[in-house]
Amino acid sequence: MLSDKQHITLHLDAHTVGLDVPREAEPNYREAAQLLNRRFQYYLKLRPNASAEQLWMYTALEVAVALQSDAREKSLVPVEQALKHLNEEVLSALKS
Repeated sequence: MLSDKQHITLHLDAHTVGLDVPREAEPNYREAAQLLNRRFQYYLKLRPNASAEQLWMYTALEVAVALQSDAREKSLVPVEQALKHLNEEVLSALKS
């Protein structure tokens, strides 16, 4: 029997994050990681003297603002739940 989860490894700047994600959501996780990396690189070029932590804060804020804008147009409850789960997984992976 095949598992409904798949282990993937994502690279976010200098960090490697391993996650078990639903098989059907795997492309979304990879696309999200690519988006985060592109925005991180944008802020790195904009603020070359900023720390990685600051750059991730700018990146997170931009993504959060985009989510809030979309929320006004439609319900994002399933997306917010998925992001909350992803955030928990990322924080857990970064702590280990």
